[in-house]
Formats: sequence, structure tokens, C-alpha cells
Amino acid sequence: MKLSKILLACLVMLVSACVGPALKEPINVDVVGLEPMRSDAMEARFLVKLRVQNPNDQPINFDGLYVELDVRGSRVASGVSNSGGDVPRFGETIVEIPVTVPFTALIRQAIGLSGGMPATLDYQVKGRLSGPLFGGASFSRKGELAMPGAASNR
Repeated sequence: MKLSKILLACLVMLVSACVGPALKEPINVDVVGLEPMRSDAMEARFLVKLRVQNPNDQPINFDGLYVELDVRGSRVASGVSNSGGDVPRFGETIVEIPVTVPFTALIRQAIGLSGGMPATLDYQVKGRLSGPLFGGASFSRKGELAMPGAASNR
């Protein structure tokens, strides 16, 4: 009985050491670049550059990325990458991730805009920097893009 309690305590300490300390503040992610890539007839591909800012006192190590982009409440693009890196404590880095925009998403957005271009477009960027074991950090950011010269339909 005593041995099982000791083993259980060791297991709990081992798991908590693997998880590591949680981030106190959420990371900030902004899209800072978009470059066209070779595409097929039924999809468009882009290389998205994200500025990742870490407002925490511990670095974020990651070995994979996932990102989704929603516009006007509909998924427009998504992408994954197995590239890795580090976001230093109280620092920032630029990460690049290829994303795919399916032709159906483009048609859905075009139909939604057929009544005219709104003055702003709502968007959400969300994803995850995946770290070793249980590390990494998720992010989500919502905003509005002002459309220059667009008439307001709101």
C-alpha cells in the first residue's frame, strides 16, 4: 500500500514536470505577409507570415503549426506545417505557414458579397503552435478589415 502511494506521487510529479508551467498571458499573433504560391485550378495557395509575440517570462518551443482563417464567419483558408522554432520570452518571431484556399470557399465569399462590398469584413485567425509533449500555445484573434472605397451595407 505504501509503495503504491509512493509510485502514484512519483507519477503525478513526472506528469506535472512534463506539462511545464502554463503561460500566464495569451500570445499575440498578427498576419504580416501573404505571398502567392503555386496553385491548382480548384484551390489557391499562399505562404502566410505570422508575427508571434510572447508576453510571458518563459520561451515557447514549438515543433508544428496549425492556422485557420475565417472571414464573415466562414472558413476561407487553413494550413499546417511541421516546422519548428522558438518564441523567446518577452520576444517575438516571424513564422511562415503555407495555407490552402479551396475554390468553394472563394465562391461562398463571392456569393456573400454579391450585394455589394461592405465597409468592413470581420475576420478571425486562430491556430496553435504545438510544442513537445504537452507544450505549445493556442491563439485566436478577431478583427475587422476596412475596405477602402466600399459602400456600407450595414
